[in-house]
Amino acid sequence: MRTTTTHTTGSRSGRWSRATRASLAVLAAGALALTAAAGCGGGDDGKSSSGSGAEDGAPSVKLPKLDGQKLQVAAVWTGAEQKNFSAVLDEFEKQTGAEVSFVPTGDNISTFLGTKIEGGEPPDVAVLPQVGVLQQFADKGWIKPVDSAVEDELAKNFSQGWRDLGAHKGKQYGVYFKVANKSLVWYNTAAFEAAGTSEPKTWDEFLDTAQTISASGVAPVSIGGADGWTLTDWFENVYLSQAGPEKYDQLAKHKIKWTDRSVKKALETLAELFGEKTLIAGGQKGALQTEFPKSVTQTFAGGDSPDAAMVFEGDFVSINIATDTKAKIGTDAKVFPFPAVGEDSPVVSGGDAAVAMKDGKAAQALLTYLASTDAAEIWAKAGGFITPNKNLDLKAYPNDVQRDIAKGLVAAGDDFRFDMSDQAPASFGGTKGEGEWKVLQDFLADPEDVAGTQRRLEADAAKAYKN
Repeated sequence: MRTTTTHTTGSRSGRWSRATRASLAVLAAGALALTAAAGCGGGDDGKSSSGSGAEDGAPSVKLPKLDGQKLQVAAVWTGAEQKNFSAVLDEFEKQTGAEVSFVPTGDNISTFLGTKIEGGEPPDVAVLPQVGVLQQFADKGWIKPVDSAVEDELAKNFSQGWRDLGAHKGKQYGVYFKVANKSLVWYNTAAFEAAGTSEPKTWDEFLDTAQTISASGVAPVSIGGADGWTLTDWFENVYLSQAGPEKYDQLAKHKIKWTDRSVKKALETLAELFGEKTLIAGGQKGALQTEFPKSVTQTFAGGDSPDAAMVFEGDFVSINIATDTKAKIGTDAKVFPFPAVGEDSPVVSGGDAAVAMKDGKAAQALLTYLASTDAAEIWAKAGGFITPNKNLDLKAYPNDVQRDIAKGLVAAGDDFRFDMSDQAPASFGGTKGEGEWKVLQDFLADPEDVAGTQRRLEADAAKAYKN
C-alpha cells in the first residue's frame, strides 16, 4: 500500500540525489540494527509533556464536542493493526463524545467502498491504501475536501510531499496517517547460522545466499504469492534499483509502456528467483497458495527448523512476527535492506490516507485528529507503525530502530518514491484477481513468459489509465 506522481526535490537524473542517499542511509542503518518490534516507549510531541495529551497532559489539537454523533470508519486493517487503530479511535471518542465504529473492507477496498456508495451507505471516513483510488474517488465526487482545521494540522505536521500525495487537482482530500518502508528482507538467524552465510548487500549476493541456504536443507525465500500486492512490491524494488528513479516515475504515470525494455530487464531479474523452485518455499505452486501472514509465520514459527529462511516485505512484518510467532526480533529474527540490483538499494514507501466520504463536522474532526501528533503517538507506542508526522517526538517509538526508520523518513522530506502500484488506477494496481496483481501471479507461475507478461501488463494498464 498512493497525485499519480512521486515527489522529489533536486535531481531527477535517474540516480539518487545526495540528500536521498543520506536519508536512505539512515533507513538502512535502522534496518540493520533492528532489535525489537514492540514494547513501551515514552516521549512527547513537542506540544505537551506526554505527546498524546489525552493520557498525561493537554491535547495538542482542539476537537469539537460531538456528543451523540455516530461515525463509521472503513479500512483494510485487521488483527493487530485493527486493534491498534481502534485504540486511536477510542481516544477520539473520549475527547469528542462521538461514537465510532470500525468496518474492515478486505483487500478490494475500492470495490467495497464503491458498493457502499452505490447503495447510498458510504462510511463517514475511509482509509485508502492507494493514491490511484483517492484520485478516482475525487474525480467521481465520492470524497470530500478537507476543512481549514485539517489543512492547518497538515501544514503544521507534514511536509509538502506527503500533503501533495493526499491532494488532487488543487484540492486537499487525504491525511497520510500510517506509512511503511517496503524495502526490507527479514531473516531467521538460526537458518543463516546453520548455512554459514551472512546478510547479502547485492542481488547477486542475495541469490548466492539463497543457494547456500537451499543446500543446507531449508527453503531460502518465503513468498506470499496468494496476495498479489506482495508481488508488485517485489517488482517495484527490483525496478527502482535497476532502472532508477526517472524510469520509475515514468512507468508509475504510464508515460512509458510496460513493454519497455527496462520492464523486460526487471522481470528477467525477478525470474532468476521466481524461476528456481528450490529457492522458494513450496516452489511456485506453494508460493501462490501462501498468503502474506503465512509467508511470515513459516519463516519464523519453526524455531531452529523453519520452513523458510527469509521473507521480503515492509516494516509491518514485525507485527506478524511479534503476534504470530515466538521469535524474538533482534535475536531470532533480523532484517537487512532489499539488495541492490543496480547501484543503490531501493527504498519504496507505502501509506494509508484517511479521507472523508460524507459531509459533516464529525468526519472532518477525525481527519484533524489523525493529522495530529496525539493520534500518531498512540499507535507509535504500540509498535508496527511509522508516520511522516514530523512533529511526533521520536521517543514515542518503542525502540531505536523504529526511531531510526521514522527519523530517516522525516529527513527525506519530499525526496522519496511511493509504491508504484498504489499510484495506479485500482483496476490495475489494487484489485485482487485483476491487473498487475493477477498478471504477476501468472508470472510467478511461469517466470519464463517475460514477453507475454509484459503484453498483458501493458494491455491492462492501457485500459485502466484510459478509464
